[in-house]
Amino acid sequence: MAYVLNTPEDQKAMLAAIGVASVEDLFAKIPAELRLTRPLGVPAALPEMSLQAHVAQLLGKNRSASDAVCFLGGGAYDHFIPSAVDAIAGRSEFYTAYTPYQAEASQGTLQAVYEYQTLMCQLTGHALANASLYDGGSATAEAMLMALGITGRREVLVAESVHPEYRQVLATYAANLNCTVRVLPTPGGTLNPDDVKAAVTDATACVIVQSPNFFGHLEAMQEIGDAAHKTGALFVASFDPISTGVLKRPADYGADIAVAEGQGLGVPLQFGGPHVGILACRQEFQRKIPGRLIGQTTDRNGKRSWVLTLATREQHIAREKATSNICTNQGLLALRAAVYLTAVGPQGLKETAELCVRKAHYAADELCKVPGVSLRFASPFVKEFALKVPGDANTLLAKLRDKGYHAGLPLGRWYPQLADCITVAVTEKRTKAEIDGLAEALKAAVSAA
Repeated sequence: MAYVLNTPEDQKAMLAAIGVASVEDLFAKIPAELRLTRPLGVPAALPEMSLQAHVAQLLGKNRSASDAVCFLGGGAYDHFIPSAVDAIAGRSEFYTAYTPYQAEASQGTLQAVYEYQTLMCQLTGHALANASLYDGGSATAEAMLMALGITGRREVLVAESVHPEYRQVLATYAANLNCTVRVLPTPGGTLNPDDVKAAVTDATACVIVQSPNFFGHLEAMQEIGDAAHKTGALFVASFDPISTGVLKRPADYGADIAVAEGQGLGVPLQFGGPHVGILACRQEFQRKIPGRLIGQTTDRNGKRSWVLTLATREQHIAREKATSNICTNQGLLALRAAVYLTAVGPQGLKETAELCVRKAHYAADELCKVPGVSLRFASPFVKEFALKVPGDANTLLAKLRDKGYHAGLPLGRWYPQLADCITVAVTEKRTKAEIDGLAEALKAAVSAA
């Protein structure tokens, strides 16, 4: 069918139906200073050879984590990716297929997603996992929507130590819903279970806590979950998939819904995305889960096959019955996570997590030998930790970048009271020489200040 544009009469009819006078009214909420009021100024077309050179020059301006020794974290980590992940996910039938929207037509896509779901259940300890979400933030927000729908309650409690950008996504989701999101302070770097006991009420739909949290430290998840359950609230746990190699799985400490950013499972940093959001939950919540579920069955010839079992989204069912407006899953990146976990296996995941723990604690010890540098919080950590540093954190990090180190993230960006603090993440990829080099560079930068 040929594309036919909307006529002026069509536009008038649609504007009248939604109750606005003009197209401009549709954008009234966009601040005037953010609107483009001049022509785009697109330059004239270039010959192909010149265009390739121009694009290469633009790409050369990019700066990535691999430009220096990477100790960045905050939800995106420089973990090792086995070659098998690229080899399998890069196959044309996976890499170029646009089948998630027509999943029932592709047994290969269905099986790949089913394998991912199975691995996420093993990783979390839950009986049910969906076909993935967009990232850790959207997974956390979708868990909140699930809790609101399951309990019928309208209050959400979230720890201040949950990733600040996840909390921003929660606020965006909740802005036009009849619910309240309350942030529970974490001045000591972790959430006090007694504060949860005092805050949770019969109106609380869920308590959302991240462990390891944004600062890298471990929360008292069992106690917090018990406090939530005493009033009938659900417990939503945001976890680090790699950490399950040494820590309890979310289901094992009572989490009703488990969510995570799956970037560490074979997905490159990619300048911040795309990544993959993980969501798993108890079996009884299957009708409230967002997105889609793939199930295993047999065809009419008795051959094992896979099918789109559940898709509670507005494109498939009546809009008012939809659990979410999530349209699809991160199929390619979920595949990478599945290949990664299959390649490393349970023992490899354990060894990866143990290396992170040992190297992070060695790094913390060495960095804290620098005068004026100390751990900001005293609680246990896995691969990431918060440091108090002398002077301005941003200035210090800039000096370390000049020395070849992406040394960490400045916490003042999200926590004004921690303007003199940074987080440092140490994965299994970092060597003793790199850690020692960072300690020497930090010492020199502090001495020169």
